[in-house]
Amino acid sequence: MSTQSPAGSAEATRGVIDAYLARLDERDLDGAVRLFSDDAEWVAPGSPAVPWSGNRTGQAGVKEFFTLLHEYLRPEEFTVTHIVVDGEQGVIIGHLRDTVKANGKPLTTPFAAHLTVVGGQVKRYHLFEDTYALHRAATGG
Repeated sequence: MSTQSPAGSAEATRGVIDAYLARLDERDLDGAVRLFSDDAEWVAPGSPAVPWSGNRTGQAGVKEFFTLLHEYLRPEEFTVTHIVVDGEQGVIIGHLRDTVKANGKPLTTPFAAHLTVVGGQVKRYHLFEDTYALHRAATGG
């Protein structure tokens, strides 16, 4: 069992996660980006053929991820099924369906995102998804 300070409490973490998901739902990219710290670590493993995959840093890196994602994909469904929080750690679990704009290929994948929230901001974000399905949809393979 971890000792929790008010800034690292489960309630604070859940509040940031809820705010992040609300901003995404509203398509408020700038609002979502502001929830990340200036030195946030963003990890989205994937194929070099997928432009939005890879590691990024800070609010500029988070904004670049979403800008590229929206440039290449047409979102169709984003469903969160579970949110688990323990102190400053949170996990969002769900599934999504998008279409690759360039080739019309569908992308359907479960996902999980592990967030670390410190001082009311996301300090680390690690995205887990079916990177093989992502590669196949993006490359038309």
